[in-house]
Amino acid sequence: MRRAIAVASASPEDVPVGAVLLGPDGAELAAAGNERELLGDPTAHAEVLALRKAAAKLGTWRLDGCTLVVTLEPCTMCAGALVLARIATVVFGAWEPKTGAVGSLWDVVRDRRLNHRPEVYGGVLEPECAALMRDFFR
Repeated sequence: MRRAIAVASASPEDVPVGAVLLGPDGAELAAAGNERELLGDPTAHAEVLALRKAAAKLGTWRLDGCTLVVTLEPCTMCAGALVLARIATVVFGAWEPKTGAVGSLWDVVRDRRLNHRPEVYGGVLEPECAALMRDFFR
């Protein structure tokens, strides 16, 4: 999570969310921060960009056995993307009661109607991750 926090802190022009994707062996495959402002792309969330980079590196969209570590609870778009990519584990820092889709507002990743459900660990280094958001919006 500390690596994800560092990634989030590196792009002060966008909402500070950092995502790190780890392979089944724990090695870092990809890292990304939000780039919506930079790219003018509403889908350029940190999680989506990390998934894209890891898939390109591995040469497959199936990210079986991988872990996504992200500083903020994923939104519905990102939660859907990580389910479709077959991420094994999601670890996130701060809860997002307004748009969170991994337990707060919705729980996309645990929906039994979907073909894949990752393990979820929320609230990891929550105070530090929440501070990123508070400081940005202050």
